[in-house]
Amino acid sequence: MTVVSSKEFVANDDKYFDMAMTERVFVQRGNIVFIVTQVRKKRKKPNDDFRRTITMDEFNERARGVVEAAYKIYTNERDNFTGSR
Repeated sequence: MTVVSSKEFVANDDKYFDMAMTERVFVQRGNIVFIVTQVRKKRKKPNDDFRRTITMDEFNERARGVVEAAYKIYTNERDNFTGSR
């Protein structure tokens, strides 16, 4: 594990990208820390990505569930707030 400043990383980016092949590299800028993850030499096959995809119908169904749950929370909080006056 290596921690470097953002200026040091920019000045020697090739060095730290090579280092990321074998270990984690953390780049710190003020209070924010970025992680240069370990580089993988082996790429996934395109079929692996396609297996993780969902259809638009599945996305809409999941999104609708999230929106409905958020709306219920909002209306419950609104009703509790207005009902307490």
